[in-house]
Amino acid sequence: MRVVVTGMGKSGHIGRKIAATFAATGTPAIFIHPAEAAHGDLGMIVAGDTLLAISNSGNTAELRPILAHATKLGCKVIGIASAVDTLVMRRADVRLLLPKAREACPANIAPTTSTTLTAALGDALAITTMQVRGVTREGLQALHPGGAISARLMPVTDVMRGADHMALVPPDQPMRDVLVTMTEKSLGIAGVIDGDGRLIGVITDGDLRRHVDTLLTSCAADVMTRNPKTISIAARAGDALAVLAESKITALFVVDTGNSAFDWEDLGRPVGVIHIHDFTVPGAG
Repeated sequence: MRVVVTGMGKSGHIGRKIAATFAATGTPAIFIHPAEAAHGDLGMIVAGDTLLAISNSGNTAELRPILAHATKLGCKVIGIASAVDTLVMRRADVRLLLPKAREACPANIAPTTSTTLTAALGDALAITTMQVRGVTREGLQALHPGGAISARLMPVTDVMRGADHMALVPPDQPMRDVLVTMTEKSLGIAGVIDGDGRLIGVITDGDLRRHVDTLLTSCAADVMTRNPKTISIAARAGDALAVLAESKITALFVVDTGNSAFDWEDLGRPVGVIHIHDFTVPGAG
């Protein structure tokens, strides 16, 4: 299925954005200017397309040729307008009625409120279509290979630092030795693991400050924070970033939970560590 979006004036500007959102969420879409359509661009529409025609008044004259051509080809027509008995709505197979809301413009003329409503409706259509089509995160990543979106969608394993960067210590490790290990790894975090290699706690710079008076006489188990926040090896980089931000921490361990879900209770073996600075994407936009 391909969506062809059309609209005149401000509706056209919003239509371009809606077409771009459809395309970015896995539904092929293009925008056709209705005036250009009457001068040859009608050839861009083919049988099987779905036409999304936008007109706040519903009676934009420039839409007549493209509506007629789409109908002739047997294309489904979705109309967005604020009045029912209008050109667009009469031609439409599906009618989406905008509320009769006053424009934010003091003179109630310049398209403001109406364009905002149309943009929100377009986003809702694009996201609903994405869900119905079953577009996954992997599919979105394929459509966004550059910039910050791609960085958020990549597997956490592509961002994390591996075994060579993990500071891992047993619970009975003297803190003077833990400090040496943390300094060597330089990420401000150490993982405390049990005899099976499972993460049972972490020691951060904050923990060191809280126990500064007893550090030289303590072991790792005395200082560590139990049940720390972790991220599954099956997660995405954006999920890890969200945990860091929500928990107000700068680093966390990536653990092998054996499944694709987050599992804070059944902490597994650490396979990597991720730091907030790992999310700096040069030139991201």
